[in-house]
Amino acid sequence: MHGKLDLGKAKGLKKSEIKQLNRILQQRIPAGKLLTIDLAESVAEVSHSTGHPVSVVVNRRGQVVNVTLGHPSEVNMPELRGVRVGPGRLCGHRIIHTNLDSSKTAQANKLSFRKEDLQCLLKNRLDAIAQISVNTDGDFSRSKGEQTRFADVVYVAHILPGRDSEGQLWKLFPPMTARRAQEEDFEELIQALENEFRREAPGLQVAKGEERAILVGLISEGQNGFQVDDDLDEMSLLAKTAGATVCGRLTQSRSQPDPKYFLGSGKVQELALLVQEMGANIVIVDKELSANQQQNLEEIVAVKVIDRTELILDIFAQRAQTKEGKLQVELAQLKYLFPRLVGKGTALSRLGGGIGTRGPGETKLEVDRRRNRDRITFLERETQRIKNYRDTQRRKRTDENLPVVALTGYTNSGKSTLLNALAKSDMVVEDKLFATLDPATRRTTLPDHSPVLLTDTVGFIKKLPTSLIAAFRATLEEVAVADVLLHVVDASHPNVMEHMSSVYDVLSELGAVDKPIITVLNKTDKARKEDLEWLAAQVPNPVMVSAVMRTGLGGLLQNIQTVLEEVCPTRRLHSA
Repeated sequence: MHGKLDLGKAKGLKKSEIKQLNRILQQRIPAGKLLTIDLAESVAEVSHSTGHPVSVVVNRRGQVVNVTLGHPSEVNMPELRGVRVGPGRLCGHRIIHTNLDSSKTAQANKLSFRKEDLQCLLKNRLDAIAQISVNTDGDFSRSKGEQTRFADVVYVAHILPGRDSEGQLWKLFPPMTARRAQEEDFEELIQALENEFRREAPGLQVAKGEERAILVGLISEGQNGFQVDDDLDEMSLLAKTAGATVCGRLTQSRSQPDPKYFLGSGKVQELALLVQEMGANIVIVDKELSANQQQNLEEIVAVKVIDRTELILDIFAQRAQTKEGKLQVELAQLKYLFPRLVGKGTALSRLGGGIGTRGPGETKLEVDRRRNRDRITFLERETQRIKNYRDTQRRKRTDENLPVVALTGYTNSGKSTLLNALAKSDMVVEDKLFATLDPATRRTTLPDHSPVLLTDTVGFIKKLPTSLIAAFRATLEEVAVADVLLHVVDASHPNVMEHMSSVYDVLSELGAVDKPIITVLNKTDKARKEDLEWLAAQVPNPVMVSAVMRTGLGGLLQNIQTVLEEVCPTRRLHSA
């Protein structure tokens, strides 16, 4: 016996029926053949006898490796899970299954396959899928001059390298008898198909280590398509920053997310097709997913699924350079992952109580949870140590009467470039989101020759994860304890008002929204004059600068000095 028998949810099977299923496992199909009449009749007979559809998985050597009492989408075997073999190759397996609904005629062949079965074909990159319609009357076979007992009609489908004229990603063959299906040269078909894939779809090739992403957005109540498109544009930049290549996007209008899949069930199937069509190996959702939604989506689309929070955490993990930065990122990641350490219901848990749960030992799930808890506790202690260290540093500055000005604002608004321009420093500057993660403080001199400390902080973003704010509170407190805030704004960005609103939301959460704020309208060299004039009228204490062109810096320093004269009357008035 080459493979395994999976009875699924079937109950009350006779011993003779189970023997029939096991005999199917022992059958062999000659090389180059799709199926044999004997196999077709055996599968159709046991399906008719049990009243259940039967799915048979066959490899290219003709071995039956799996027999499942259920539909193709219910077949559970490692060889058909998340196959990523590239556009030039198929997975090397085919599924032959039965359909007990004999009411479907051969002329309705386009309706013969269930949507889930075609999805199984695409998701697993099957060589082909063949459906045997079970009909003891044999109407179709008799019309072709043949006699059958159970296997009346055979339908065959295979995937295409791109959409056809009707927008389909699969090809359906005309209905045929089991004898006609047996005569088909299956080996020649597969070779021709793989050659066509290599020739027609070179752009889908996924390089080793490359992540090709599909972005997913939801247009919910109170939103419009333009807003969601803007959000996906920003998430595209986030994905690029994380190292992924965005190859497609998909949106859906729903009043609220589906509790099971986030998207509606039909849209999830469309997403799975898009993943296969574009050769994607990751799906990124522009909202936070529950653990169940994430797991359910991955089961359908057969690739990794992450949400906006996990994407931002990944970027932070790449960007963290200092020990304290890495520590805070790890804390945020562990807090995010902790509720996602789930097993299959309670099957993996020994903590439920009752018979069978007592005694020594832990499951891997509980071990992982316990280790996570212990690590979170340790990291929280280390974060408190960082906070104490920073408090000590700040007390020293206070003792020296050195005022602190914190640069805050939306990510990629030009904070680090502005710090370099004001303090003549050499902070790393990149045109990427979250280029600066670890805070940096530089000293400069105001027009009256008094010293001031400028602190560059991590940029904010829409829907910034609360776990991230909590983990980075020790760092973000630089903003909360500063004497003056420089709110650096990308004045050339089309969503500048929404960006400023997001910054104020985070400042409010940090208890810093009431601090003296100077709004620095940066990148004026890229913005129109009339837009700048309108924007300046909307914000408190505006100053227009171009950090790259080094214009407006003198006026900004003078403005900082004026504000500090009010809030820090005892500040040091000369440089040491």
